[in-house]
Amino acid sequence: MEAAMGLMRRMPPRHSETALSALLSLLPHNSSDLLSQVDLPLQVLSDDDSGKRFILCEYNRDADSYRSPWSNKYHPRLEDAPYPSSKLRQLEIEANDIFTVYCDQYYEGGISSVYMWEDDNEGFVACFLVKKDGSKTGQGRRGYLEEGTWDAIHVIEVGPEEETTRYCLTSTVMLSLTTDDVSSGTFSLSGSIRRQMNMNLPVADGHLCNMGKMIEEMEGKLRNSLDQACLLLCSFELPLHVYFGKTREMVCTLRPPSEVLPMRLPDNGVVHVP
Repeated sequence: MEAAMGLMRRMPPRHSETALSALLSLLPHNSSDLLSQVDLPLQVLSDDDSGKRFILCEYNRDADSYRSPWSNKYHPRLEDAPYPSSKLRQLEIEANDIFTVYCDQYYEGGISSVYMWEDDNEGFVACFLVKKDGSKTGQGRRGYLEEGTWDAIHVIEVGPEEETTRYCLTSTVMLSLTTDDVSSGTFSLSGSIRRQMNMNLPVADGHLCNMGKMIEEMEGKLRNSLDQACLLLCSFELPLHVYFGKTREMVCTLRPPSEVLPMRLPDNGVVHVP
């Protein structure tokens, strides 16, 4: 199981579904663990009742049906399906409306979905999803990429409601992009990154406010990490299929940062400039 998870962490997102299917056939007795721990690129389905699209994942699935956050109905229809409580459903509706605005402001479009459910610790769990197709034929407003997909999964475990509540955020981002033009050449980059954050926050500000702050801060950190990996590769003009961490290690080894050089200033003595 440990080797299987190590393989999936190193697998490009575009090949992760094929790799997971192969592992499930090899390790059928570990199927539940693999399906619960492995994140796959997000899929989208249309909700005919609301006229909106929603994201499919393990967190809104029961059997082979998926619940829409807009109409609160399963597609295809499912009898005796689980639903959040009325109080949690109201919070879910508000979160979807807010996250739609967040998605438009930060991603310049895309599809978002938020799902919530009760846990066994008198708290609840919330899942915030974003899928952005930034290709020329997708939702990209700039049209720079031949192909480009950003999938963000944020799962927040919220403890029992007290004056100060514990929030545990686990975020995963999967990125795939391909360019193909004269100026940049052919370039393919894909990979995933996962981070965790724990915070104790006052409930007086509201759960949505607290969760929103955590997601905003985490996404900023994840984007910075991915930006640094991409900037290290921007001078290459050859076809590349890379994994973020390994590529960064290789580029820093081949092209180490410039040695620290002393620069003498008349008034301030010697300072070091990288």
